[in-house]
Amino acid sequence: MALSDIDMTQVKYFDLNNEINLPKNGQIQLNKDKEALENFLEVNVYPNTKKFSSVEERLNWLIDHDYLEKEFIEKYSMTLITRLYDYLKGINFHFHSFMAAYKFYAQYAMRTNDKEYYLENYIDRVAMNALYLADGDEELAMDLADELIHQRYQPATPTFLNVGRKRRGEFVSCFEIQATDNMNTIGRTINSALQLSKIGGGVGINLTNLREAGAPIKKIKGAASGVVPVMKLLEDAFSYSNQLGQRQGAGVVYISVFHPDIVAFLSAKKENADEKIRLKTLSLGITVPDKFYELVEKGEKMALFSPYDVERVYGKPSAYVDITKDYDKLVANDEITKKWIDARELEDEISKLQQESGYPYIVNIDTENRNNPVNGKIIMSNLCSEIAQVQAPSVVADDQSYDILGTDVSCNLGSTNVANLMESPDFGRSVRAMMRALTTISDAESLTVVPSIRKGNDLYHSVGLGAMGLHGFLAKHHIQYGSPVAIEFTSVYFMLLNYWTLVASNELAREKGESFYEFDKSTYADGSYFDKYLNQDWGPKTPLVKRLFDGFFIPGPDDWAALKAKVQKDGLYNAYRMAVAPNGSTSYIGDSTSSLHPIINRIEERQEKMIGKIYYPAPYLSNDTLPYYKSAYDTDMRSVIDTYAAAQEHVDQSLSMTLFMRSTIPAGMYEWKNGRTDKMTTRDLNILRHYAYQKGIKSIYYIRTFTDDSGEIGANQCESCVI
Repeated sequence: MALSDIDMTQVKYFDLNNEINLPKNGQIQLNKDKEALENFLEVNVYPNTKKFSSVEERLNWLIDHDYLEKEFIEKYSMTLITRLYDYLKGINFHFHSFMAAYKFYAQYAMRTNDKEYYLENYIDRVAMNALYLADGDEELAMDLADELIHQRYQPATPTFLNVGRKRRGEFVSCFEIQATDNMNTIGRTINSALQLSKIGGGVGINLTNLREAGAPIKKIKGAASGVVPVMKLLEDAFSYSNQLGQRQGAGVVYISVFHPDIVAFLSAKKENADEKIRLKTLSLGITVPDKFYELVEKGEKMALFSPYDVERVYGKPSAYVDITKDYDKLVANDEITKKWIDARELEDEISKLQQESGYPYIVNIDTENRNNPVNGKIIMSNLCSEIAQVQAPSVVADDQSYDILGTDVSCNLGSTNVANLMESPDFGRSVRAMMRALTTISDAESLTVVPSIRKGNDLYHSVGLGAMGLHGFLAKHHIQYGSPVAIEFTSVYFMLLNYWTLVASNELAREKGESFYEFDKSTYADGSYFDKYLNQDWGPKTPLVKRLFDGFFIPGPDDWAALKAKVQKDGLYNAYRMAVAPNGSTSYIGDSTSSLHPIINRIEERQEKMIGKIYYPAPYLSNDTLPYYKSAYDTDMRSVIDTYAAAQEHVDQSLSMTLFMRSTIPAGMYEWKNGRTDKMTTRDLNILRHYAYQKGIKSIYYIRTFTDDSGEIGANQCESCVI
């Protein structure tokens, strides 16, 4: 029997899974999901998985038939590999939901070339990750096998999916590149977008430096067309370079809110925009300096500065100029062309577009740079807004070679699973193993197609360890999301992640005899990074949070002082260590809630291609936890912002934070709505953005709106349902 022989009209697993959303006698039928899982494994997986008599026979067959690379396998003895497999099998791993198993076998499990048989199960994929990411270190391989099989660590999809495979994609799939104000770099940027999209990349592109529409082009005595036509070219590039139609190329374009084309930039995403300029698939993001918030609060006009003139006067691309610091000088300088706009009107335009489309993403660029420990300037973010790393501009010659090779960014990510890591016998050992796994990928990566990205990776060795499953953990322990206890827990958890990622990076620097580029100019080297940990004890305060961390090593000021001395002496290998991604499909595999935000539904609905709807019950859902699973759409977004702010305090990069709004706001949620319309307005989003900024949030990802007519009758709407 092969996969194509399965009679899809006879399988029961989809129907059984769908019954979760159909209450029976006031009960959510969670048992139906277990039945769906069992039926899926019995009908789909077990009969169609290729069998081997031993681990050695399996690996030899896969290598001989060009499914696995042999080089990483040959770094280990077969004795060690067999021991690792014996350990993994002894854990007796099981998926906890139909969605987890379905996602793994549909998207991650290696199949034969004809797609008819599975060549690996979850244990096999874990083993390949452990062996590859340990890079020949036997002790680390066993440690990583332990982290992965207990689902304390989840590598990002490109890593988890591709490591070990002979025919594979890249291990990272998120990038940041920048254009400067000339045709050579625009051409090079479009080529880079094509190349990165081809390998499966989500690409962030900064166009802040491009001169505005109508600006002079003195060589030809003409006028520039501005950023929007370049955006159209990039959107077409992503549509063309789409991995042979397997996936849509994905990109986001950033410009500064002080760019003269900002209104045209936003208008290009509107539903009623002219087809010549309308952007259908390209995402939009804006970088927002402190000065914008100040001008909005004062109700003043704001100047929009010509990037061409700014670069001419300052001798560097516009994105690298500190608008907040130099705003008055820029306004006073007659050499710099400027347009004027009402700051509050522009803020309303931003909110209108967020209501309509969810865009633009917001990057509080001064907040990012103020808290950036690495020498240099952050000018943008990535496709999901969680990456905040320094870049340097390139200068491209007429033949498209580099006169000056700058640095750009690749995103190398992985996530801790909060609930599972909190069960670790040794939190610090777990995190140190994860950091080494991420660093293996950074050291292995060499993207020759975009030299500026390769240079950035070679200099900085940046990684991003994050987290998922916060809401699930809180519900499991009967803690309300956004409560003071939940926020305190979040702070302590990320303080520990920060401490142990620093320990790991310091150990790597010592072992390799190398620190990241310009470590000596960082706030780690001068010691100021550690001040807040020396001047305050960040450990748990309330009895409940103390109980949750009972038995954990909690570093106090003396421990931070000792770590500071080690870092100043031996350095850090990784310029950046932490970032929290949205982690979509990987959270399903880990039977986890995604990222740090609240669940959307107790029974989440996913539309799968050619399959229909699949339902995913929230982890740990039971009669006891039901009251702690309130939908994000019924949650005051200030509690989400407070949660992310508590984590952000300890994260060197950023967090991908989505805000969830109903088009009709529940009564009593926001006090400023009292006596006003209950419909969501631009004012609501304006207030929340300012609140996030004041709380130290570095970036806001999507605004998701639940409209009045998109409701669905099912278990989520049945408030009286029990399990």
